[in-house]
Amino acid sequence: MKRIVFVLLTLIAQGAVADTMPKPDALFPEPNMDQVRLGQLLFYDPILSGNKTVSCATCHHPRFATSDGVSLGLGDGGIGLGPDRRIDQNNQPEQRIPRNSPALFNLGAAEFSVLFHDGRLEADTAEPSGFRTPLGADMEGGFDGVLSAQTMFPVLSPDEMAGHYSENDVAQAIRQGFFTGPGGAWDILAQRVADIPEYEQRFGAFLPAEKPLHFADISNAIAAFMAFEWRADNSRFDQFLRGKETLSIHEETGLNLFYGSAGCSVCHSGQFQTDHKFHAIGIPQIGPGKAARFERHTKDEGRLRVTGQSKDAFAFRTPSLRNVTHTAPYGHSGAYKTLEAVITHHADATQTLKTYDRTQVVFPDFKAKNDFAALEDARHMSEIATAITLPRTPLSQNDITSLIAFLRTLDDETALKGRLGIPETVPSGLPVQR
Repeated sequence: MKRIVFVLLTLIAQGAVADTMPKPDALFPEPNMDQVRLGQLLFYDPILSGNKTVSCATCHHPRFATSDGVSLGLGDGGIGLGPDRRIDQNNQPEQRIPRNSPALFNLGAAEFSVLFHDGRLEADTAEPSGFRTPLGADMEGGFDGVLSAQTMFPVLSPDEMAGHYSENDVAQAIRQGFFTGPGGAWDILAQRVADIPEYEQRFGAFLPAEKPLHFADISNAIAAFMAFEWRADNSRFDQFLRGKETLSIHEETGLNLFYGSAGCSVCHSGQFQTDHKFHAIGIPQIGPGKAARFERHTKDEGRLRVTGQSKDAFAFRTPSLRNVTHTAPYGHSGAYKTLEAVITHHADATQTLKTYDRTQVVFPDFKAKNDFAALEDARHMSEIATAITLPRTPLSQNDITSLIAFLRTLDDETALKGRLGIPETVPSGLPVQR
């Protein structure tokens, strides 16, 4: 305890704001283990993809700390996992997934009310569904929260899980604009699951017998699993905050920098090191960019696409830093391969944007013509640089090393391993990616 008091006094002496230090013990839902175990099976089951080849775990696998280990992944049309993923010659993908796959740690905590890199899904009590989404009136009801509602989007994405155009019944429904109601994409997926006896039995353990299965029921189970499986609030840092752990001198130096002169905690605040807000920090744009299907450009204007406000140009949501030492590559585009590289970028974003080394990119085996088109567009690069709001904060190599030492104290081994793990089989009988 004396050591903790010493560290806190050091922070204050260095000019850090006392209340920037987070308080431990976030609010999580009480798990229904029948629902959690069901969600585990659904998370790893490819039955929820149009061509029955991609599961949630394809892009959020525990082997890669609930991400996929690449800058921009391959969904439908890919075979394998992570950097070893390659194209299926019989069903080739059209493009890479436009954004880096985010980690899933602590998304079940009550404080997470905005999801995705651009925050296009937000809890909003003013909306009939309880959420604000690009789907508007097409949003279905019955979702337990934003973590549940977010599953609606990957299953509708041709590049992620749905497949393209007339490849399957789900893709056909999406192309025709049928998301909700009988014959809609979500209804097709719900019926697939309902037709499998084991799933029917498992849902019957906590849903009324007379209630037909809806996609929201599937989503709620998956969300319950994710909230339980990847709750990460028992790291050495958490124990330090609770007065039950001490940090090394090296780690303390990094903590002092993080919550003091380096200014990291201005955005990476709170127990999970995120303010849940959006900031333009000049991460280099690679890959196809996030655009409507009819748009052919490599831009990704981030939050601007959601709000339409110019002040949000190239702003992206502050990621949580829990288990961050395991979730490379970094940035909305996965542009940075290492923690050292992305911290260096934060220290001087304008300069590192100009001198970005594209050899850092980690891509699965897929040839695309537009991977670096944005980097070669001088006007676009200037727009990204002009939007940067991150102040220049010079850091020495020793500072960066100390910051990384502190970030390692955010590792939660239980969450990294997973509480239930990967099932051997799933009720559909489809292959489980291990």
